[in-house]
Amino acid sequence: MDTILKKKITLISVAVAIVAIGFYLFFQPKQKPAETEDIFAVSASKEIDDAAKAETEAGPQIMKVDVKGAVQAPGVFTAQAGDRVIDLIAEAGSFTEKADKDKVNLAQLVEDQMVIYVPKKGEEGAEIQGAVPATVPNGSTETGGAAGSPGGQVNLNTATQADLETLSGIGPSKATAILEYRDSIGNFKQVEDLKNVSGIGDKTFEKLKESISVQ
Repeated sequence: MDTILKKKITLISVAVAIVAIGFYLFFQPKQKPAETEDIFAVSASKEIDDAAKAETEAGPQIMKVDVKGAVQAPGVFTAQAGDRVIDLIAEAGSFTEKADKDKVNLAQLVEDQMVIYVPKKGEEGAEIQGAVPATVPNGSTETGGAAGSPGGQVNLNTATQADLETLSGIGPSKATAILEYRDSIGNFKQVEDLKNVSGIGDKTFEKLKESISVQ
């Protein structure tokens, strides 16, 4: 009799324990899933970091600018994006006493391969060797002159590599071809002779014929 009673008590204890465990598991707080906005926040942060890293690796744009004329130390200087004409003139030691500052746009942004020319007082209309205006790069001729021709035209017979590259449609390779032609054939007799240079056709010539001369 005692044995049967003990077994019943044991079974009841086990049943109570199972029920208690079941209640505990049933009422246990469930873990919340990760919030969606946290996932997007992490993703956006990673994209920003990647963009910043790419910008750092790319580095700033480096440009070469030729400063000529009435400056203390003419030469080719390194510029960065955002630099202005006044910054490059400062690199060249600033103006000389004879510089005509009114002819120069000091606030203009510089460009790669730009030629900044600072004229002397009273020089307007005179022949200026190897120069283009500081106010407008890339062959534009609002003021001053270029490569030994009044009115801002580039003299094909005296122009340098840098002078030729200021012309519309003339890059480094074509400028080199012009110099090689001049060295091997001789001076240009007329501006139309430029079409004899390899790589320069009628369309290119039409674009720049008003900007060139021969003397």
